[in-house]
Amino acid sequence: MKVYTRTGDDGTTALLYGGRVPKDAPGPTAYGATDEAVAALGLARAEVGETDELFSILVRLQRELFVVGAELATAPENRRKLTDGTTRVTGAMVGALEPLIDDVTERFDAPTEFVLPGENRVAAALDVARTVVRRAERECVTATSVGWLEPESFVVAYLNRLADLCWTLARWQEHGYRPARERD
Repeated sequence: MKVYTRTGDDGTTALLYGGRVPKDAPGPTAYGATDEAVAALGLARAEVGETDELFSILVRLQRELFVVGAELATAPENRRKLTDGTTRVTGAMVGALEPLIDDVTERFDAPTEFVLPGENRVAAALDVARTVVRRAERECVTATSVGWLEPESFVVAYLNRLADLCWTLARWQEHGYRPARERD
């Protein structure tokens, strides 16, 4: 199997459950930003050990972003084919981020000034992930305004909470975090 198909050479991309749209259409633009967020979280994950609590949190978030991407990569007329929690974001997914944010927030004193990213590599990677998630969120707002996403979709709310969680995780990692290689 070859990686390239040449089908996108005309500037279009295939959608989940069929159809093609321009690569710069609202759906592909939004799921492209979501894919970047997956990669940014992967960069943060690469900086921690597999036994680190943050590692498992980041794997979970990366997998959940695949659900976001699946919903965004589906044309509105095929949304009925989506499955809650697998290819469609649910309210429960949004709600599950809130106790995690609350739990992590209790682990550090909140900053009293603007944060200058870069305290350490993990926190910096999480701050990059946060900004990419915020861009994905803005792209999804646009996708909603043009009818690509339904107003009742939970995608925007999920990305909003995820960006908050990334900020919280970054601040947590600034306070007492040591890379896995330094803990051995």
